[in-house]
Amino acid sequence: MSGKPIVLAAGGTGGHLFPAFALAEELARRGLTVDLVTDERGDRYGTAFPARAMHQIPSATIRGRSPLDLARTGGKLSAGTLKAWALLGKLQPAAVIGFGGYPSFPPLIAARLRGIPCAVHEQNAMMGRANRMLAGRVTAIAASWADTRGVPGSAKGKVTVTGNPVRQAVVDWSHKAFAPSRDGQPFTLVVFGGSQGARFFSEAVPPALATLPDALKRRLVVTQQCREEDMAEVGAAYAQLGIRAELAPFFKNLPERMANAHLVIARSGASSVAELAVLGRPAILVPLPHALDNDQLHNAKRLADAGGAWCLEQKDLSPERLGGELAQLMQTPARLAAAASAAKAQGRPDAVANLADLVVRLAR
Repeated sequence: MSGKPIVLAAGGTGGHLFPAFALAEELARRGLTVDLVTDERGDRYGTAFPARAMHQIPSATIRGRSPLDLARTGGKLSAGTLKAWALLGKLQPAAVIGFGGYPSFPPLIAARLRGIPCAVHEQNAMMGRANRMLAGRVTAIAASWADTRGVPGSAKGKVTVTGNPVRQAVVDWSHKAFAPSRDGQPFTLVVFGGSQGARFFSEAVPPALATLPDALKRRLVVTQQCREEDMAEVGAAYAQLGIRAELAPFFKNLPERMANAHLVIARSGASSVAELAVLGRPAILVPLPHALDNDQLHNAKRLADAGGAWCLEQKDLSPERLGGELAQLMQTPARLAAAASAAKAQGRPDAVANLADLVVRLAR
């Protein structure tokens, strides 16, 4: 590779940036230089991202089907591709790796036009729209799941199953064995789900816990991600129920808290599901409704079908339904232990090394 950098293209959401972050750390450990190409939303991660430099490229997501909407999106993606073409000419990278979403589209198209080896990494059990559009143009496809759905037939020969890279802190805590909570012992419940999940869970979880018998309420120790504007109301609800709770908009040590949980309630974004599997923790997963391609539903069902989680769709989640599920699980520690073991069997702590190996092969 003669000192040429590896360019990672990831934008906007943590689901795309977290695996890119993990790969950047691994490539740096191998002595390789990494540059990040992102969109304007990725700027908030730029100072912490382990890259030599961060470059912003215009991008846009297809949100409407009207001729005007398509023209605007096409214009912005074309402008981004031209800028990416010039940037790659300057950087002369050994390879370009995209992590899905439309921010990865211009750099990968530019890489193809320049003849630079390139690949996409798909985090979800259902391939996203941008990656489907790129599948025929890239050199290789890295998949997080075996039999990832939505891969075009002509591109299936390019697929290598690497797993979805997780943060090093998750790998560090993955060595902690699951210890079920017995009758009368404290039961640690961890609830999180990004901004939209935090709002929904703030409205859904306290009423569900209100349906529990007093003996189960006394056992509960809740850690819950809440939006700043919801914290007072949620805190008051738990205080009224006599439930111990720690609330915050963000927990820096979330991997540690997940590792110490007896049960997790969360959305089923790709990174969350991958981290739960590596840690080996049972979870009630509530997919984000109306997501593009229903990717979260596919992720949740994969882990649930393996026995490592329970998938409850938001439209079906009344306080009584959620409370009933929680009551049953709190009183059957053997079920939680079995789910923890099943989740662990799906974990890929070696995913980042697998992906880095593919990148090195590609770059050579």
